[in-house]
Amino acid sequence: MTAMVVAIAAVFVATTGVLTIALVRTRRRIPEPAAVVPAPATSSHGDEDLGEQRPSDVSLEHRARVLEGAAAAAPDGVVVVDRDGNEIQRNVAAERYQGARHADALAERSINEQLDAALAGERTNRELELFGPPPRVLRIMTEPLRVDDRIVGAVAFVRDISEARRVEAIRRDFVANVSHELKTPIGALMLLAETLATADDPAILESLAPRVHLEAERLARIVDDLLDLSLLEAQHEPEREPIAVVDLLHEVVERVRSSAEAVGIQLVVDEPSTRLRAQLDRRWIASALVNLLDNAVKYSDPGGVVTVRAEAEGDELVFDVRDEGIGIPTRDLDRIFERFYRVDRARSRATGGTGLGLSIVRHVAEAHRGSVSVQSTEGVGSVFHLSFPGAVMTRPSLSEAS
Repeated sequence: MTAMVVAIAAVFVATTGVLTIALVRTRRRIPEPAAVVPAPATSSHGDEDLGEQRPSDVSLEHRARVLEGAAAAAPDGVVVVDRDGNEIQRNVAAERYQGARHADALAERSINEQLDAALAGERTNRELELFGPPPRVLRIMTEPLRVDDRIVGAVAFVRDISEARRVEAIRRDFVANVSHELKTPIGALMLLAETLATADDPAILESLAPRVHLEAERLARIVDDLLDLSLLEAQHEPEREPIAVVDLLHEVVERVRSSAEAVGIQLVVDEPSTRLRAQLDRRWIASALVNLLDNAVKYSDPGGVVTVRAEAEGDELVFDVRDEGIGIPTRDLDRIFERFYRVDRARSRATGGTGLGLSIVRHVAEAHRGSVSVQSTEGVGSVFHLSFPGAVMTRPSLSEAS
């Protein structure tokens, strides 16, 4: 809808501008009738000198200025030329291409070529890939401007659709990854079911039953994580409530303790110096911390220690999850929060990881207008920082304190 309004406004600007120029030129050639009474020196608003302009001229030029202002404020680039190809109007968004170099120079050349085609009566709609840096995709559309079936000029619209293309690519990758991740446990379950259906040996049935349970659990975890991601993306604002930070830390540690003890990992809560209270969505913060702790346990060797702590830095609440695990290669640091991205795929599959945990953490942070980052050294360990600006409460209310 916005694009349509901008396009209509720009076409009006162009047509009105061309007509205004024609009107002014024509008026200069035709003398004013002697009987015409001069117009007042000021408008009804008292802020414009109209001289001898007629009311119809004032209205036309006023509309042209208003529509020109609308085009100037538009996020899309707008370039208007007359029938001879002379530029009449270029809004702020399109100025970056004029006299530019490198990638933007290619955009300006494409704009000019398409405007020439529009002056010949052709409507154009093309995409231009600029390899940057940063890489961008521009959609350039041109339209002939006609008055009484006669071409009086042309207009070009330039829209940066880089973000839309990036989102489309993410969605395609997401669908492909979901299909791949679901195919593995479903295929395993089908194979196990066929084997169970034909096996008569009780020992075989007994050995296959835990495998069926394991693959079913993996499938359930993937579905649960996908549902969590879907809920996070659909939820505009987190449901904040006062929470006792220390209690939350102990709660999430208990949820991970059994899996940590099974592989010989010690969980430690580094309690803050004061009894912090914060305004956060308890469910989602707990989910983020559980995912960070679970990730730390899976990528730590037996006998390691995983520490979780929280501290206030002004009104910002910061959680740290530290492990002594295998660490993360530098090349992977920028990608670990992507959906289904795994640093060590073999290890992740062996431990039942879905590849969605860190993506959930990132979404929780962004929903609270916070951030998540990581510092890691291969063979030494990693530290994940989860921060929430403005979350720390100065003190609990009387009712909460009781």
